[in-house]
Order: sequence, then C-alpha cells, then structure tokens
Amino acid sequence: MACVLSPPSSSSSLLLPTELLPSRSVKPTSLSWTCSFPKLGISSGSITHPPIPTLKKDSFIQAAWTRRSRGEAAKKPNKKSWKQRTDMFMRPFLLNVFFSKRFIHAKVMHRGTSKVISVATTNSKDLRFSLPSLTDHNACRVVGKLIAERSKEADVFAMSYEPRKDERIEGKLGIVIDTIRENGIMFV
Repeated sequence: MACVLSPPSSSSSLLLPTELLPSRSVKPTSLSWTCSFPKLGISSGSITHPPIPTLKKDSFIQAAWTRRSRGEAAKKPNKKSWKQRTDMFMRPFLLNVFFSKRFIHAKVMHRGTSKVISVATTNSKDLRFSLPSLTDHNACRVVGKLIAERSKEADVFAMSYEPRKDERIEGKLGIVIDTIRENGIMFV
C-alpha cells in the first residue's frame, strides 16, 4: 500500500525538518503505519550487506575444538582413576627423603598446595658441625626426630610416604620413618 502526500509548499530544493513531516491538513490515502513516516528518498537497494561466511566441514575452527578425533578420544579417555583424584585429599602431607653421598635431606610437603611444611637436613649449620658423620644411622635418627618436631609445630600429626618403584623401606630410610613414627607422627 502506498501513501500519497501532497508535496511541500516550499519552492527550495533543500528540505527543512519541518517540511519533511506531513502537516495535519494532508490526509493519507492509506491507513498503514508506513504512511506516518516521511519519504526521504532512501532506497533499501542502495545498502548492501556483506555475504555471510559459511564454514566448511573440514574447517580449521572445527579442528581447534579437540586435539584428538572422537574415535580416538573414546578409545583413550583422559580421566584419572578414583585413587588419583582423591588421594591428594585423603593423604595431604607427603614425606620426601633423599640420600646423597654426603647428606640426608627430608621434607614434608602439602600435596594440594605444594607448600613445604617442615625440612630437616644434615647439611644445615646446626647439624653439620655437631654430628660426627652426616650419613650414618645416627644422622638418620636425628633427621627423623627433627622432622617429627617441626611437623608437630605446624600442626601436622599424620603423613604418608610413597616409596618409589623398586624401593624397599629398610636401612637408612626405615630408620628415618621409624624415628618419625616413634616421635608421635602417624603414617597413613
């Protein structure tokens, strides 16, 4: 439906905003809502819209979602076991003991935050000159006792030790763990 309006009364070629609006005396011939807007001479054909890009099936964007294909992901799910997911919370404090040729190092760490709770080593200034040997069984007992005392000060009364592959809890390692246990720390 088209609206028919009378041309503006002004003879100038430039239209003023008041001249664009229809006057009350001009009555539209149609009752559609488009008749209430003035004609500005802008056609919808002059505005061009850019084409909408279409993604192909083998596009790099689709490949960026996953590194593995769906069939490969189904064969090998990247999911940890229940023990791997909960062990950090069930046994949060872990004892780490290292024996070098010259020294004995032991520390207790929090698994979740990797924060060191207590440390004892025969290389420290207070033990280096007071012990006759820095790697014998007596040094292992001293390190175990220091770890137990410092862990109690930090309110840690239970810890765990995970032996490495093919490692037995005997000898110097057994002495350190037994000394920690004798000084009131539980192993879980």
